[in-house]
Amino acid sequence: MNPMQQVRIEKLTLNIGAGKEQTVLEKGMTVIKSLTGIEPQKRITKKRIPTWGLRPGLPVGVRLTLRGKKAEDMLKRTLKAKEFKLSPRHFDNAGSIAFGIPEHIEIEGAKYDPKIGVMGLQVCVTLEKPGFHVKRRRVRAVSVGKKHKITKEQSMDFMKQRFGITIGEQEER
Repeated sequence: MNPMQQVRIEKLTLNIGAGKEQTVLEKGMTVIKSLTGIEPQKRITKKRIPTWGLRPGLPVGVRLTLRGKKAEDMLKRTLKAKEFKLSPRHFDNAGSIAFGIPEHIEIEGAKYDPKIGVMGLQVCVTLEKPGFHVKRRRVRAVSVGKKHKITKEQSMDFMKQRFGITIGEQEER
């Protein structure tokens, strides 16, 4: 296989949305820090949405991005919580994977804390191929060619081969 066509993990993002509840936000920060050992970032709203009680400058979520070996290790732990089963709807057409974990205590290494309770979080995995840096470089940034983009099938095959997941319809609701 051409080495430029090999799929790899670019990043893994953990996200907890809290809305306007600041207590949920602080608990989310504690959960992500306990899972990874890294301080997460607060996400700030830019829009005013009166029906939701949101105004610009209000923290509404917590996010942490992992790359390299840490991302791969965390992905293995989160997939174990999902019992290495994903649905085709967890994969998008751009080669990204997103799934939710309803209870953070299902993740290996997480401990239950009565002060926090049980929280859910979203896991988003972004895949790339060598050469994708052309879209992020400062000088002459260009889009990735159509033949070099990652398809849904390629991302499914990568996850099956690399992590041994099974893909099928699953009951979540």
